[in-house]
Formats: sequence, structure tokens, C-alpha cells
Amino acid sequence: MKKMNIMNHIYRIIFILIFTFLYNGVFAHSDIDSTKYQQKDIVDLFHLQSKDSSTNNNSKNKGNGPFFSVMPAAGYTMLTGLAGLVVANSSFYTDSNRLKFSNILLNCAYSQYHQYWFTLNTNFFFNKHKLHFVSDTRYYKFPTQTYGLSIYSTFADELHIDYSYFRAHQVLYREIISNLFVGLGYNLDHHWNINSSNTLGTTLTDFNAFNKHSHTTSSGITCNLLFDNRNNAQSPQNGYHAFIQFRSNGKLLGSDNNWQQMELDVRHYIRFPEKSRNVLCFWSYNKVTFGGTAPYLDLPSLGWDEYSNTGRGYVPGRFTANNLVYLETEYRYVITHNGLLGGVIFGNATSVFQYYKNEMHKFVPGGGVGLRIKMNKHSNTNLDIDYGFGIGGSRGFNFNLGEMF
Repeated sequence: MKKMNIMNHIYRIIFILIFTFLYNGVFAHSDIDSTKYQQKDIVDLFHLQSKDSSTNNNSKNKGNGPFFSVMPAAGYTMLTGLAGLVVANSSFYTDSNRLKFSNILLNCAYSQYHQYWFTLNTNFFFNKHKLHFVSDTRYYKFPTQTYGLSIYSTFADELHIDYSYFRAHQVLYREIISNLFVGLGYNLDHHWNINSSNTLGTTLTDFNAFNKHSHTTSSGITCNLLFDNRNNAQSPQNGYHAFIQFRSNGKLLGSDNNWQQMELDVRHYIRFPEKSRNVLCFWSYNKVTFGGTAPYLDLPSLGWDEYSNTGRGYVPGRFTANNLVYLETEYRYVITHNGLLGGVIFGNATSVFQYYKNEMHKFVPGGGVGLRIKMNKHSNTNLDIDYGFGIGGSRGFNFNLGEMF
């Protein structure tokens, strides 16, 4: 009975979000100039800012920043169960031109399944945006599960695994023409204390075929091409993002094996309707592994992208293989004119496949709705609370600080 009551509340939330989408999204007011409205964020809501600062919503008048958002919270996801976390975001300008925000995103958490993790993502612009530095550093102690190398896997294929993980990915870019950057980087992925349950089946066979030891190291140089004309990567309002990376892992650099990987990440943001504050977003995320054998835990896997944002509605690691194709569309709309509350409706499709398996590469769908709460109006940073669902009864919540893509 209690579970039924919870689901009834969830369905009511979904209905309310869809209704507000139809009212505020499709029939949105056509004034794109948000400065007409007295913008509010969560700080204003609790009266922690002065009246003067709450009425001034133009971040350019606030100098170069930094603009901070900090959120201690409790949450629940399919991957972690109940979890306590602290998420902090800082956005700031690095020069007086104020063309693009630089960002720092910090995430620390501990879950009921005795998982704990620390992630630090940075995105800096220097020298009037001619130089662009991006880094992704994280540490995980992570008992979890995997399901084998097929898009046709089911929850019955679940295999429990445990490991510790350290990642350090860095790229330094140089702008060659406006908003187009070329970069050279280094990627390190190191897993140790890898253990799996002894449940016999296809998943264990797949796991052992790619993981021969209790530790793995992938170390490689990356060549990168980036086009990005968004003004704020944490909450894009319009523009394009296109990223191509070639990664070559080699034993000379400390990698266990020689293998290569290509990654393609393309995003597009459109004001829709044109003179509204609502945004229609498109995302294509793809990875191809070749030229050798990658460790199982370094294979492309749904939910294990840079910010762990792919595949809302599915537990991370639900689909894994040498190759991944992912598509997502999201509509972001304003609920309150002061910008404090917003909503999203999203849908996604995923396919993973192996070169050596003769199987049809079907796509599995996912989708859901979400609520946005303005945490910092000057950097336009939102707290994301999403409920996603997929096939086979897969469903769950996602929390994030800053938009999912």
C-alpha cells in the first residue's frame, strides 16, 4: 500500500509537470528578455540576500564573480539507493569581456550501498578565450552491478562487482578560429581491487574475458577538436557544442594493452518558441573502441559518460559494449516568470553492440520529466530533479547541479 501511495504521488508530479509544460511551454509568453522579470533564486527565497541584490538579475553588474552554488542534500537513485551528497558549483569570468563562463563542479557523496565518490570537473577559459583547459578528476569506491555485453541483456543477467577507481582526464585547447579549438590531452583510468560475484552466466563470461586481473590501467594521449559557441556550459540557452576525441592507449605510457577509442559528442540548443525563454535541446553521444582489447570497466557504458548523465531512466552500466550510440532530446521550459522554477520533458534512445556478434543493433528507449530549481540566478545554475523510466520496469530519480547536457 505504501509503495502504491508513493507511485501515485509520482504520477501526480508527472501530470503537473506535463500540464505546466503545455501551459507555459507550448503557450509560452513570447518575451525573451528575462531582465523584464524580477529574477529569483533559492537564496532569495530564504531571504539570504539583500533586497538590492535580489532585484538586480544581470550578472554583468556583479563583476567577474565567482558565483557560488552549494547544495548538501539527500537523494535516491537506482545505482546508489539512498545517498547523502554535497554538490558545489562555481561560475566566473576570467576576463573583462565576459563572453563565456568558466566553471568548477565538485561532487562528494556516500550511499547506503557503501559507495563513496569524489568528482572534480573544471572548465577554464584564459587569454581572452584563446586557451581553454578542461579536466575531469574523480575517485570512486564502488560496489555496483553490470549486465554483460549486449543490448538484449535483462535484469536477470545482473552481476555484482566491486572496485576502486581513479580517473584523470585533461585537455588543453588552443583557439584557431572563433569558437573552434584544437587540443592535446592525457587520459588515465586506473581500477584496482576488482572483484565480482561467482554467479555463472553470460555476464561473468563477458566480464572475465575483458578483465584478466584484479587491476587494470588505461593510459593514453588524446587529440581533440572542439567547437563551442555556448555562453554558459552549465545552463546553455542557445548555440552548438561539437567534440571529437581520438584516444590512443599504449603500453609505453603504462597501459595494460594497446587500444584506441573515438568519441563524438554533438549538442544543439534552440529557443523555442523563438522569443521565449524555453529551450529545445538535442544531444548525440557516441563511442567506438577498436585496435585492441580494452578493460571491461573502460568500455563504453550507458551512464558512465564524463558527467554520468546519459541514460536517465536506467541504472548506470545497464548497457555496455565496445560501441555505444546515444541520442537524447529535452525541452526546458519556464514555470514561474521569476525563473525560480522550471520543468523539462526528455526522451532518449540507446544502442550498444560488439563487432564480432551477429545481432541486430536495436535501440532501447527512455524518457521522463523533471523539475528545475534556480540555485544561482547570476550564473543561471539550476538544481535538477528528474524522474526517468525505460523498458523492463526500469525507472528512478536523477539529481544534478547544472543542466544534464
